[in-house]
Amino acid sequence: MRPPLDFGAFVRRHGGGDGGPVVQPRMGFGRPAQMRAGLAATRRANATTVGTITLDSYTRVGEPDMAARALHEGAELNGYPIVTHDAAVTGAVLSGIVDDDFPVQIRHGSAMPRDIFTALTALSLNATEGGPISYCLPYGRTPLEESVRNWAECAERFAGLRERGIEPHLETFGGCMLGQLCPPGQLVALSALEALFFYQHGIRSLSVSYAQQTSFEQDCEALTALRRLCRALLPTDNWHVVVYAYMGLYPATDGGAYRLLGQAAELAAATGAERLIVKTVAESRRIPTIEENVAALEYAGAAAAATETMAGGAPADSETYQEALALIEAVLNLDGDVGRALLTAFRRGYLDIPYCLHPDNAGRARGYIADDGRLRWAERGALPLGRGGPGGDGGTGARRVTSAGLLADLSYVRRTFDTEPLKPGDTQGRLGAHQ
Repeated sequence: MRPPLDFGAFVRRHGGGDGGPVVQPRMGFGRPAQMRAGLAATRRANATTVGTITLDSYTRVGEPDMAARALHEGAELNGYPIVTHDAAVTGAVLSGIVDDDFPVQIRHGSAMPRDIFTALTALSLNATEGGPISYCLPYGRTPLEESVRNWAECAERFAGLRERGIEPHLETFGGCMLGQLCPPGQLVALSALEALFFYQHGIRSLSVSYAQQTSFEQDCEALTALRRLCRALLPTDNWHVVVYAYMGLYPATDGGAYRLLGQAAELAAATGAERLIVKTVAESRRIPTIEENVAALEYAGAAAAATETMAGGAPADSETYQEALALIEAVLNLDGDVGRALLTAFRRGYLDIPYCLHPDNAGRARGYIADDGRLRWAERGALPLGRGGPGGDGGTGARRVTSAGLLADLSYVRRTFDTEPLKPGDTQGRLGAHQ
């Protein structure tokens, strides 16, 4: 069999610029026939797409026997158990669908991904995502040191595909930490740092992520900062930017969900992002159907195609850029090994994810949504940002967060987008403020 196309090269060829981003679902089903049908429908969608196989929760936490039991009992899984299914079964799922015109990425969420990477390399599947920080802190209690060790080993094993003529691709999930209430400077920094970690462990085809937040203007600044920093830091040109539709509490109405997805598509297209991960109208209620995934792909593709790239982009020296740069420099100055530097940074609180309960997270930093819709620091803890940066109280980063205020902030996006029904042309409304 001919080696699969470099996932990153495909996305860079087809995404970004006037054509808008390549669009991608977050799709995974336990039954092989349904997974194959989902991939086929994604390929047929009226948009430029790549496929996704999202893995189930049992596989993510290293319990393939539980996945096997669920399959035996006919239970529905919330993703595809790639470790449990025989390689020949997964090969049949992919056969005749995956080719140079339609690559597929495996998505999971595991801090213990050894079995997953073993399955990927056996199947010559060359695109996945995650990271030692972003697939550890939000999802469980795996010690951060263990996650860093696991991901270093797996990245190096994955890089070995190159010896077989296959280019492995890894996407950092670092720009999506907990999905909400983390000011974008830290999201940008984590995305860039995890990409550097992957590069240090042999990966040469990379993508860097950023999740849509609460302010279109601030998101544009963040994506501009992410691209500028990666151009300066990454020793390879084979990388691209991927935007995620909002990862927090999603609108409950169909109109609100489409309005939010439309704005994510605008954001990706306006900033030249090469790939967009979509969400569906069912996101707040249940696992989406194949048809709902296709509808979201086509809606996002059309919204992006109708959006012009921002002339000149957002300000290059924005507050978000300055914060991200300060965090990255502080971390990289700790150790020449990026993994050790990340561990030291979390021990000292130089990196600190708001509202993250993992025992290896300091838990002193707090974010909030300001009156202008931007995410700001209420408390900075030991983050190395100085006293003059953006904050909640005259730049000092001192503001009391109450339980009522936190709950209001967590539902801010849902309330905002569920307020009005979807109207023709609504997806262009927020972008107009930039033109």
